Amino acid sequence: MSVIEAVFKPLLVTLSELDVASTLVLLVDILAVAYLLYRLILLAKGTRAWQIMSGLFLFFLLMYISGKLGLTTLNWLMRQVLPLGPVALVILFYPELRHVLEEMGRLGFWGQSINPTGRENLTAVVNEVVRAATEMARQKIGALIVFEPYPSLDYYVSPGVPVDAKVSARLLTSLFYPGNPLHDGAVVICGDRIVAAGCTLPLTENPMIDQNVHMRHKAAIAASERGAVALVVSEETGIISVAFSGRLQRGFREDTLRERLINLLSAQPPRQALESLRQTMRWRPAWTFGRRQQEQSARTGRR
Repeated sequence: MSVIEAVFKPLLVTLSELDVASTLVLLVDILAVAYLLYRLILLAKGTRAWQIMSGLFLFFLLMYISGKLGLTTLNWLMRQVLPLGPVALVILFYPELRHVLEEMGRLGFWGQSINPTGRENLTAVVNEVVRAATEMARQKIGALIVFEPYPSLDYYVSPGVPVDAKVSARLLTSLFYPGNPLHDGAVVICGDRIVAAGCTLPLTENPMIDQNVHMRHKAAIAASERGAVALVVSEETGIISVAFSGRLQRGFREDTLRERLINLLSAQPPRQALESLRQTMRWRPAWTFGRRQQEQSARTGRR
């Protein structure tokens, strides 16, 4: 008997013994669970939660294989660790779990598509962002643009100033112009709207990141670790970088940047435009790009 027959034969036998009403109830139950899992997978895809799910799958697969192969010590050790798993997940991944619960509490979670703005609108948004990034790179104007996948900015150190405007290259360039008081912060885009500007992001705590990486790039990596896609323009070199899934890629040109952003944003989990910006949880040090400039000025003065 094959593995598939061994799995599905008991289910088929059970269905044959049920009446029509009970069978319908069972099918509705199965479909509801399947749809819930489908929505959760869409929500987790491209985020650290997806990595958690992959790790859990490998853990249980290894535990199953070790039991079948008679690897007693390894199997026993994994079973001892298993009861601590839920507590460890809650402690280590509290922000991600909170975002998932927030999303599930919104009606849009149950029926929205992967890309509610539509392919055409997404392409239009990306074209405007690419135009702005290319122009700022030419003029060596520093910029940090975050495409936010979650309808919340709770993990931001400061939510900045609400904008709620349609994405345009001219507006993005003006927000990062050195004379603008908001130019040191990040611009947050959700859907096809610029939600806020002058936002301060926490920095990545990944010890593997090179210490020479600048603050904007560290903030972009931190945002990407939580499922966002971030674009950075270096004010020193004019190099355009994109951060996603905790990684940073540099040296994009106009055509490659457009293609990369469309691919990444098409794969982002469901999101809606923000209705409002709430007060944030100040659970990390309030690093700002302005502070970095002040420290550099102070060191220059001491010299």
